[in-house]
Amino acid sequence: MRHSDEKELMDSPGASPRLLEGDLGNLRTLNRVLGAKRGIFKFLAATLDRNGMREFSLLDVGTGSADIPIAIVEWARRRGLAARIAALEPHPVTAAVARRRAADYPEIAIIRADGFMPPFKPGAFDFVLASQVLHHFSEDEITALLRVWAETARRALLVSDLVRHPLAYCGIKLLTVLFTMNEMTRVDAPLSVRRAFTVEEWCSLFRRAGVGPAEVLTLFPFRVFARLRLGRETL
Repeated sequence: MRHSDEKELMDSPGASPRLLEGDLGNLRTLNRVLGAKRGIFKFLAATLDRNGMREFSLLDVGTGSADIPIAIVEWARRRGLAARIAALEPHPVTAAVARRRAADYPEIAIIRADGFMPPFKPGAFDFVLASQVLHHFSEDEITALLRVWAETARRALLVSDLVRHPLAYCGIKLLTVLFTMNEMTRVDAPLSVRRAFTVEEWCSLFRRAGVGPAEVLTLFPFRVFARLRLGRETL
């Protein structure tokens, strides 16, 4: 299956707010059912445990409706950890949804900002997380973003994303037809798979960024997780 550069509907400036809010709800369901958080927790736990850390700060870029930061906070609370999360989201409708959903989580601050220009000082966070975000960008943009975020993180960049594969494409296309009538989800979910990269291509992009060694994990179904360890990390 060839890589696609076609833009997703949700990335259109004129995207319908009604369709977008419905799509965000569907994405939360897909993230929950398809295990979008497993690799994130694995890499966070490994770094925190090895460094004896009982608290951490994290910047989540392109947070969507904040389901991943909320899950991280709940995970941290269960482990007796203190989390501080800044969640960046440039789209006004999506940021408003995120603020409503994160209202009961004081650990999370929703900030409207561009991931290319995060409004923070160098080394402001232990981790920068990009969950299901990077496939929205070109290869050159991805390497540029990773370099920008490496200046903002002290310890590591965490990446969670899709793997491009014909079975993944057919599976998500069938799944979305069966469970939703939302046009945006039906178009964007399969397109996301076509916009994603193979595991080998992801590894090549991480090397091209040149920010640090990448530990890459693949999990069913067709997910890639990576921790790009920065020079300031002591593991």
